[in-house]
Amino acid sequence: MKTDLTNTTSSKVNAALVQARRAIGSPAVGMVLTLVVVTDEANHYDALRAAADASREHPSRILVVIKRPGRSPRERGDSRLDAEVRVGGAEGSGETVLLRLRGELAHHAEAVVLPLLLPDAPVVVWWPVDAPARPAQDPLGALAQRRITDAYAVEQPLEQLAARAVSYAPGDTDLAWTRLTPWRSMLAAALDQARTEVTSAVVESEADNPSAELLARWFADRLKVPVERVVTAGPVVTAVRLRTATGDIHIDRPDGPVATLSIPGQPTRTLALKVRSTAELIAEELRRLDPDEAYAAALRAHVTAPAAGAGRSG
Repeated sequence: MKTDLTNTTSSKVNAALVQARRAIGSPAVGMVLTLVVVTDEANHYDALRAAADASREHPSRILVVIKRPGRSPRERGDSRLDAEVRVGGAEGSGETVLLRLRGELAHHAEAVVLPLLLPDAPVVVWWPVDAPARPAQDPLGALAQRRITDAYAVEQPLEQLAARAVSYAPGDTDLAWTRLTPWRSMLAAALDQARTEVTSAVVESEADNPSAELLARWFADRLKVPVERVVTAGPVVTAVRLRTATGDIHIDRPDGPVATLSIPGQPTRTLALKVRSTAELIAEELRRLDPDEAYAAALRAHVTAPAAGAGRSG
């Protein structure tokens, strides 16, 4: 069921949600959280699709905040809220509300969003693009237990990570870190099998890859060893090498969804290591709402920047 509301208010949006729920005979009690997606017109479709797919695992009320402050004095003076309420159908057991905030109202999104939050349920805010410099101090971010940014969405991701390290607050996370979960799981399992001490590490990736930078920092923090960053043609993280006294533990993924794992004294194995979709990343983040201490430690660790023009290590 879909309802369009023009020049409306939060209370009227709430009323439309209740009416739509009654019409399809579906109560809201099954929803576990509110996911607030703060984006723009150009990116809202892809962000909404990813959020809707993630909500199949985590039934949610999805509030898509699209700010349109306007460029001209006339546009800035036209302060109003237009909304689109979707319940049932492609939304599954959840609800979706598109909120277009025009004019001065775009600078006060928290006043619109607050009455629409599910009572007594966690709040997660996700900025697919244009995240604030300090997410926890942003008016919308202050409403949330979890705040999700994405360093891949900026022109200078490594500078973004440096800023995130300064502004970090418990509950902050970044999809550049979420993309590393399969890598970290496989490497931890490999170390358990090898049962040997790591003396140094190498992370290979395309230039300025934020996930590779966070992986290198994670090694520096957890293993307390020198970490080398090597630039390759990519895409994304292409290889990791942990040097030990008995040989290298090596995961190599030059391209595609398949990687190889080499552990000293064991046969080489083939692993599934595909690049996951945004919906899968968001679904993973919604599984845990407690502070991610490993991300915080990695964010604040330091490694040497890769040398310009460096090639693959041998």
